[in-house]
Amino acid sequence: MDNVQPFLKWAGGKRQLLPEIRKYYPEKYNTYYEPFVGAGAVLFDLKPTNAVINDTNEELINVYKVIKDREKLELLINDLNAHKNDPDYYYYIRNLDREEAYKNLQDYKKASRFIYLNKTCFNGLYRVNSKGQFNVPFGKYKNPDYVNEAVLRSVHDFLNNNTIEILNQDFEAAVENASYGDFVYFDPPYHPISKTSSFTSYTDNGFSESDQKRLRDTFNRLYDKGCYVLLSNSNTEFIHDIYSEIKGIQIIKVGANRSINSKADKRGKIEEVLIIGDGRKKDKERQSLGGVIPKIQYT
Repeated sequence: MDNVQPFLKWAGGKRQLLPEIRKYYPEKYNTYYEPFVGAGAVLFDLKPTNAVINDTNEELINVYKVIKDREKLELLINDLNAHKNDPDYYYYIRNLDREEAYKNLQDYKKASRFIYLNKTCFNGLYRVNSKGQFNVPFGKYKNPDYVNEAVLRSVHDFLNNNTIEILNQDFEAAVENASYGDFVYFDPPYHPISKTSSFTSYTDNGFSESDQKRLRDTFNRLYDKGCYVLLSNSNTEFIHDIYSEIKGIQIIKVGANRSINSKADKRGKIEEVLIIGDGRKKDKERQSLGGVIPKIQYT
């Protein structure tokens, strides 16, 4: 299980922040939910027995499903070995999603393309244009590791030796069945720290401030149901304002190294926040007060 680790680079990935995030894992929980799974740094660190993972990125979720399937995993590894670290070849593979035939490409070949582009594109970015087409330039790496067979096989074993449900839905729908004693970790596209910075090119639909508020409402509903809820986001005034209305939660500032960004001066040390709501503790407080804690009404 030592090789159960992220097999992708990912903007906002949590490998660097894991030492801080681990401090706030609950000691016990039922099912683990991760509605913005991305590269799965927390998932693979936690290694839950029961989990529901989700992402709105259809191409990403296809990769997880292909890796979970025994036969498709073998086809994926063979296809990855056929790729070349060459700029002309890179742009040929990148441009496949501009063709109508791409819709009918086998799912393992789509997964192979996704991993190859992720490991050979500029700085590991995942970015699409308004048509949903991948548009990151070639990365010019000498020896990109796009065939990490040991990791892929370990992830396959993890996904099959445990009860892991893989979804491709809106985050709200993905946690609809979460209940008392479950652990939910949200790692959404971050609120921009300035007008010129944004993580919303992750999909062609973006993630707006109204989505951030909808996420806040979802966080609060889960907290009220008795879930243990942990959320990562930017350390911005907007994020502090919308979450400070929820009584009983913690907002903790943490330092993080951001290594993936299209601009070199935007990489490096930044401040993020971890927001924690222990719904089980809130439920005990509710019972001690006769069963009622007023709920916040948002407008």
